Amino acid sequence: GASCFGARGPLVAFNIFLKSNNIDAAKAIARRIRASSGGMAGVQALGLYLPSIDQAQVSMNITDIKAAPLHAVFAAVSREAAALGLEIDRSELIGVLPIASVCGAAAEALKLPCLQSSCFIEDGVCRFVNR
Repeated sequence: GASCFGARGPLVAFNIFLKSNNIDAAKAIARRIRASSGGMAGVQALGLYLPSIDQAQVSMNITDIKAAPLHAVFAAVSREAAALGLEIDRSELIGVLPIASVCGAAAEALKLPCLQSSCFIEDGVCRFVNR
């Protein structure tokens, strides 16, 4: 018999909806941010049109959450959308993500560099360590 297995880090499926139905804009944004086009390492992206809601979306798989933290990906998509005269409507998470990703985004937004998963009540006692 034979055994075969592989291992990789978590894949985070993350979508960002534009306040637009412009599929060409969504495709252009995806092209600019995805790793294979010289964008952000760890990002796979494509632009989609969702006829059920008449809205364009940048659909992404984040394959390296450390190289492409969600807040940085969101900021990059926002910048690219703004350059095209568009705004972000909302984002969507498909499945789960590591709590460290949420901590990183919250720490960035709150300018709270010491925030980590151990600071959440659900994860145990709060242990702030200023660095």
